[in-house]
Amino acid sequence: MPKETALPDLPNIMDEALQLPDPARLSKPFATHRPRILLLYGSLRQRSYSRFLTQEAARLLEHFGAETRIFDPTGLPLPDAVPIDHPKVQELRELSLWSEGQVWSSPERHGAMSGVMKSQIDWIPLAVGSIRPTQGRTLAVMQVSGGSQSFNAVNQMRVLGRWMRMVTIPNQSSVAKAYQEFDEAGRMKPSPYYDRVVDVMEELVKFTLLTRDVSDYLTDRYSERKEDAQKLEARVKLKAI
Repeated sequence: MPKETALPDLPNIMDEALQLPDPARLSKPFATHRPRILLLYGSLRQRSYSRFLTQEAARLLEHFGAETRIFDPTGLPLPDAVPIDHPKVQELRELSLWSEGQVWSSPERHGAMSGVMKSQIDWIPLAVGSIRPTQGRTLAVMQVSGGSQSFNAVNQMRVLGRWMRMVTIPNQSSVAKAYQEFDEAGRMKPSPYYDRVVDVMEELVKFTLLTRDVSDYLTDRYSERKEDAQKLEARVKLKAI
């Protein structure tokens, strides 16, 4: 027999796990520290355009008031090839926990994000015990292409961002013919592509400031509260036996 509910129009609901959205809980005082942004890039080449784009993004983020850290994927093993206590794996996971927002920048290869980019994301777990290293963090996605403009890599990374329970911002950057857009020193030339990168980083900082203090509330879910309530009920029943 289904458990009786005080909500006859919603017979499948567990009353004690259902909460009405509370605007007051979205009005916490803003934290005063600089937004913490982790940047990942997806190429190991000496002249890596995804790294150049990432470094350009980091300069902009610093100007907008963020604290940035760029993870160097050199030496990161393939997923599951080594234990999780490998130094590069631990470095990546600790940076993800440190971050409040992230930037993923990948070259497009064979119509998809690079293996280097995907390996980094695969090493970041959905959960470590009760801790979720990416949940509720903001995310901006960018890509570089050797040919005409494409959005395959950024679209894939958006799917991954949703899977990792991140808040992916609306704007994104796709730089076509990247070899034409950076000078010999690796600095991005003035162009509409550069202006879009500015737009994306500005938007990322705004979204991070808007959500970081209420991230726990934004990601508090009925299904998980219900599961916790059921586990508590089972423990109480077990003790009563």
